[in-house]
Amino acid sequence: MHRRAFLLATASLPIVTLPALANTPTIKVVKSPTCGCCGAWEEHLRAEGFTVESHAIPDEELWDIKARLGLTDETSSCHTGLIDGYLIEGHVPASDIRRLLTERPSARGITVPGMPMGSPGMEMGGEVEPYDTLLIHPDGRTEVFESHS
Repeated sequence: MHRRAFLLATASLPIVTLPALANTPTIKVVKSPTCGCCGAWEEHLRAEGFTVESHAIPDEELWDIKARLGLTDETSSCHTGLIDGYLIEGHVPASDIRRLLTERPSARGITVPGMPMGSPGMEMGGEVEPYDTLLIHPDGRTEVFESHS
């Protein structure tokens, strides 16, 4: 197809598809091969427009990666994601990831420590426990990034 014909043919395509494609970041996730809730969290991200590249790895390797990223027992969960220079630990809602990527704070990333009921991937019927998404500063300090109830 000639360039002019291509441009004419594509000119009628809806413009709204372009931002949708541009706003689909890829998150690389490492997780234990035996964890089911990790897959449920990945499905939450896909439903919210993220592309997920998932890698099930041996637990020892997973915990080595967490240690190299500076995660501690207090900031860890069952899976770790990396996106656009940030780490995403645990059952972080897609909306918090989008906020992180929009605001671009100077930070290692964000975490939902543990596995709180009602967080994405940890849905248990109607049971929900309040939890916080924490921002992890470069020096390892944390502060509340978003509260969920």
